[in-house]
Amino acid sequence: MKLAVLNPGGKDPRQDFADGPGAPDERAHPPVSGHGFAACTNGTFFRKDQEIPADQKEALVLLRHDLKASRQAMVELRGEGKTVAIAWKEAGAQQIAEQLSKPAALQLFQEICQRADGAIATTPDLVPFFTAAGVRHVEFIPTPYPLEDSRWNFATPIEERRGIFVGTREFKVSSRNHLAALLVVRQLAASMFETVTVINDDGWRGRRLLARLGYDERLLKVIEGRLSYPRYMKLLARHKLVWQLDGSGVPGQVAGDALLARVPCVGGNGTTERLVFPDLCGHGRDAEQLFDIAARLLEHPHDCEAVIQRAEEIAKDKLAFAAVAKRLETFFGRIGR
Repeated sequence: MKLAVLNPGGKDPRQDFADGPGAPDERAHPPVSGHGFAACTNGTFFRKDQEIPADQKEALVLLRHDLKASRQAMVELRGEGKTVAIAWKEAGAQQIAEQLSKPAALQLFQEICQRADGAIATTPDLVPFFTAAGVRHVEFIPTPYPLEDSRWNFATPIEERRGIFVGTREFKVSSRNHLAALLVVRQLAASMFETVTVINDDGWRGRRLLARLGYDERLLKVIEGRLSYPRYMKLLARHKLVWQLDGSGVPGQVAGDALLARVPCVGGNGTTERLVFPDLCGHGRDAEQLFDIAARLLEHPHDCEAVIQRAEEIAKDKLAFAAVAKRLETFFGRIGR
């Protein structure tokens, strides 16, 4: 099965994954999130339903703020005899709540759910949500990562790693707890004299906030603007650990990126965090407990090797391309008409 993943009217161009994830490319979208579902099946990512070939019978339509476009695409594809499942493009609890805040949007979402052949929940919390909205077949399938492909292993030797990388970015999104993460980790950085690296993609507003956090200027490294995915991953991989306090309930790309870099990820309640870093994640833990976990890993860097080894073993069964591709094929076989 080669899955067609459709983001109706989205900005990302058509991308063929006949070579699976391919090699890291400065210009191409990485094989993560919705692109990951296409890549793990050697499928294709589309932005127009008219581009999907007739012989590509299974399609996953991503739901975004323009639900009318998603509904129209689903109607067209089902009319062509394709098996069509749906999934949220932005699957955090707060993100979905904002997109369905208007009665008309909620009604449209329920209509889409009742028409779809099935739904993929990229977080466990979305399973009852889809079911209650009228989807007949719902399955939790986490977004995949190309762990088996050596081209996507960004690991650097442990002895070459320095400092702490803050995995979140958005000051404006309250559920990310980005400001809190920076404040808490400041104490850790000062006590252990570890540099904290943060990406600022909020221009002068972000710089003003960062300047008021009270960091020793020697301990805060600010990267201005967004980096291409390969450059971002190489930067992340040079750190001892990734730190976050994200409470958004997202699929968990921060932890997924950390996994590809073979760096422990401390904090966050996303799906990937819960699955592959169960002893480090923020689910059921407060900031003080996470602080202690991060301190222990910094004091005993070789414990990181055991953490990563366990994470890879878990991910091989739950998040690797081969594992998710098999689940997708089984799922579409079951919902096929």
